[in-house]
Amino acid sequence: MESTRIDRWLWAVRLTKTRPDAAQACRGGHVRINDKPAKPSTTVVPGDQVKARVGDKTRVVEVVRVIQKRVGAEVAAMCFIDRTPKPPVEVPIARRDRGAGRPTKRERREMDRFRSRQ
Repeated sequence: MESTRIDRWLWAVRLTKTRPDAAQACRGGHVRINDKPAKPSTTVVPGDQVKARVGDKTRVVEVVRVIQKRVGAEVAAMCFIDRTPKPPVEVPIARRDRGAGRPTKRERREMDRFRSRQ
C-alpha cells in the first residue's frame, strides 16, 4: 500500500473521530498537505506533512506509515510524527480591575510576592 485518501488516513490514525468528520474538515479547507489545500480524495504518501485543524487546535503531523483501517491507539501513534509547535507560555500579569479602589493589605502582600518571583 503506497498511498491512501487523506480523509481515510486522518480517521485511521485517530486525528478525527469519524471519517465524515475528516471529509468535512477537508471540504471546509481545514486540511493542508505540504501547504496545499486537500480535498477528501487527495492521496497521502509517507513523508508528506499534513496540517489539520481539529476542533480548536491545529495539528501538524508528518506521515510515517500509510494505513487505511482504524487500528489501536499505540499502532496509530506510530504512523505519524507530531510536529505541532508548542503553544506559547502565557506569563500571568498582576492587574487589578479599574475602579477597584486602593488594594487591601492582603492584596498588597500578594502583589509583592508575585513581583518578587518575577
